[in-house]
Amino acid sequence: MITHSKVILDEEDLAGVTKVLRSGLLAQGKYVSSLEEKTASFIGVNHAVAVSSGTAALHLSLLSLEIGVGSEVIIPSYVCTALLNAINYVRATPILVDIDPGTYNIKAEDIKRVISERTRAIIVPHMFGLPSDIDSIVSLDIPVIEDCAHSVGAKFRGRYTGSFGLLSIFSFYATKMLGGGEGGMVLSNNLDLIETIRDLRDYDEKKTYTVRYNYKLTDIQAALVESQLRKLPLFIERRKKIAKIYNNGLDGLGAATPLVPEGREHIYYRYVISLENSLQFMKEMGKRGIECRRPVFKPLHRYLKLPGYYATDEVWEKAVSIPVYPSLKTEETHLIVDSVKRILGA
Repeated sequence: MITHSKVILDEEDLAGVTKVLRSGLLAQGKYVSSLEEKTASFIGVNHAVAVSSGTAALHLSLLSLEIGVGSEVIIPSYVCTALLNAINYVRATPILVDIDPGTYNIKAEDIKRVISERTRAIIVPHMFGLPSDIDSIVSLDIPVIEDCAHSVGAKFRGRYTGSFGLLSIFSFYATKMLGGGEGGMVLSNNLDLIETIRDLRDYDEKKTYTVRYNYKLTDIQAALVESQLRKLPLFIERRKKIAKIYNNGLDGLGAATPLVPEGREHIYYRYVISLENSLQFMKEMGKRGIECRRPVFKPLHRYLKLPGYYATDEVWEKAVSIPVYPSLKTEETHLIVDSVKRILGA
């Protein structure tokens, strides 16, 4: 079976983790601090706080902005439930917007329609590794939290995603661009927000009491993520090569892929195609030993039973994610292309 996603580990990764294990100091420590410094430097911002997951990063970001009951937070419907969960953690109100069917990202024009006097933040994912039009959203003058769970290493007009918003969050889940098993991070140039997040991350040994959280990252995870961060340019280069094979091999088959507007770099965290009979296609690929999946399990408006998200519905019903990861062999990519052609009748 060619799996849909696969963890990427090499001897350098194992050596980094082993060094931590042999030290006997496994919890949050110098490796976490090192990862924070190196990630902030790579993205081009001043400060970073490592946490236990991308969801924890979202939660603490909202808290740092004092978002709670009575606040509204704008998010796309076509995204995983982590965003919805974080908003519900702080008892704010999620306001969903439809997506651009060409890029799968949200647009400033659609966001403008739902802004109210209670809007306190916009969470902007860069879906599947393709940056959103982040400049136009930041210009709305509402605090922006960039969700870079899919896009670490992608650039918008020459700058890395994660360097535009007031805050940005990252995920280090096992199959993300940088896999640490679990983990996440918040980045910002605003020191006050970062200090608030750093205080909330660790609940114990504080001079005063307020509700805080056990959202720490371990040095074991940090060592692994830092090792992968050094190889991120190679990971991205390989993903792009695989995408080029797919682009060339699937051209003319009616398997539409997202548009890549000028000034945006797609790093292909996911390679998504759009097909009329997506469910049957995934079954047929599975019979050939190739695992494909819906890139978003279920849109948020369907969980919340909200009508009117027509672009999201159309994308969700047709979108299929085919395997793309650095350890995918070239012969496997050609097998995938051949299988797609056979199923689509080419």
